[in-house]
Amino acid sequence: MAMEGIATLPKIFNENKTKVDPSNFDANLLNQQSNHIPQEFVWPDNEKPSRDVQPLQVPLIDLAGFLSGDSFLVSEATRLVSEASKKHGFFLVTNHGVDETLLSRAYLFMDSFFKAPACEKQKAQRTWGESSGYASSFVGRFSSKLPWKETLSFKFSPVEKCHSQTVKHFVFEKMGDGYEDLGKVYQEYAEAMNILSLKIMELLGMSLGIERRHFRELFEDNESILRLNYYPQCKQPDLALGTGPHCDPTSLTILHQDQVGGLQVFVDNKWQSILPNPKAVVVNIGDTFMALTNGRYKSCLHRAVVNNESERKSFAFFLCPKGDKVLKPPEELVGVIPEREYPDFTWSTFLEFTQKHYRADMNTLEEFSKWLKNSRSF
Repeated sequence: MAMEGIATLPKIFNENKTKVDPSNFDANLLNQQSNHIPQEFVWPDNEKPSRDVQPLQVPLIDLAGFLSGDSFLVSEATRLVSEASKKHGFFLVTNHGVDETLLSRAYLFMDSFFKAPACEKQKAQRTWGESSGYASSFVGRFSSKLPWKETLSFKFSPVEKCHSQTVKHFVFEKMGDGYEDLGKVYQEYAEAMNILSLKIMELLGMSLGIERRHFRELFEDNESILRLNYYPQCKQPDLALGTGPHCDPTSLTILHQDQVGGLQVFVDNKWQSILPNPKAVVVNIGDTFMALTNGRYKSCLHRAVVNNESERKSFAFFLCPKGDKVLKPPEELVGVIPEREYPDFTWSTFLEFTQKHYRADMNTLEEFSKWLKNSRSF
C-alpha cells in the first residue's frame, strides 16, 4: 500500500453539517480575515521574536558509538553531554536507531490529521486538566499570549497492563473506526521514543558519574507524553509565537523537527536557534530531571517561532517518571552534608500544578517548589 493511501483519514464526516465554533483556532481563517492577527495572539514587545538570531552551537552525540562500549567513544559522549547539560541542557543525538520509514509515516499522518475539518479533530478534543487530546492554540484556557499552533497529545506507558495509557486505545476510544493506522503509527513511534529515552538515560547517568543503570531503572515504568506540534503559516510572524518562552516541566524531551526550523533557546542572555538536522533528534533536559540532578544539569528557556512562508511540524516525546514515585536526587549528587536545591515531589503533583495552577515558563520549578512547601506547611 502506498504511503499516501496509508495516511488518508476516513471521510465519515458531513461538511455541510459542520458548525464552526468561533472560539477555535483556525489559522487559515485568521490569515484571511483582516490586516492584523487578533490581539490575543500578539505577544508583548519584550517577548516578540527577533530577526537576527544566530545558531546555537550544540554538541552532536553519537549514540551508537556510546552503546558500542568503545572507551574513547563512551568518554567523548559523556564529556559532551555533561558540558552541554551544565550550560543549557540541549544536545543533538545521531545514530539513534529510529526507523526512517516510521518517521516518514508519522509526518504523513500528521499532515492528514491537522488538515482535516475541525469536526474531525475535535473528536479527540483535549479536556481541561488532561494531558491527552487535540488542542487548538490554548483558546478557552488562556485569553492572551496565545500560541500560533495546534497540538495532538497522547499519554504513553510502556507497562503492558496500562491499556488506558496506550496511544492506540486513546485513538480508538475518541476517534472511532477508520483511525486504526493512525493509532498504530503513533503507538510505534511512542514505543521507539521510549526505547531511545532509556538509552539516553544511561548516557546521562554515566555523564553525572553515577551508576549507568540508575536513571534507566527509575524511568523504566514511565508515564510519558507524545505530542504532535503543528505550526501553521502566520501573516505577521514578527508579532506571534508558535510556543511561548518556557522550560519543560517534564524530565527529558526528545524532539524530531522537520526542515523548516523555528526552535530557539535562550543562552548567554540572547535567543539562539537550533537548526534542523535530518539525521538527529534534539534532546533537552526538563525541570524534573534538573531536580533529580540537584540542579547540576540545566532546564533551559526555549520557544518556537513561526513564519509567513510555510508551516512547521515537530514531534516531542516528553519522558516522565511514574506518577506516584517520590523523586529526589541520588546521594552522590547531594554531597556529604545534604544540600538540596528542590524538595522531594511526585510527578503527578508537578503535572497537576502545570495543568491547573500555573502556565509553564522559566520559573515553573521554583514556583512549584514554593507552592509545595506552602501546601505542606498547613
